[in-house]
Amino acid sequence: MKGDWVEIVIDAGGTPRTYEVKATRAGRRVEVATRRGLVEVSEVTRSGSAVRTARFMSSRILALVEHPADQRKASA
Repeated sequence: MKGDWVEIVIDAGGTPRTYEVKATRAGRRVEVATRRGLVEVSEVTRSGSAVRTARFMSSRILALVEHPADQRKASA
């Protein structure tokens, strides 16, 4: 849903770096998948095709926070 976003904080060799993946248009959503030591965060369309994908090594991730869209704004 537009407004969903995921915040990823990784260890980049002594300093933490923050990345954000957002659902930028109506009908898109953000999905998180964990596979073989990698965490993949994708912005996905209604049909299921990925628009943007970010991949991170799971051993480097300090925090991964999912922020759902505000339901009150979406229904208004």
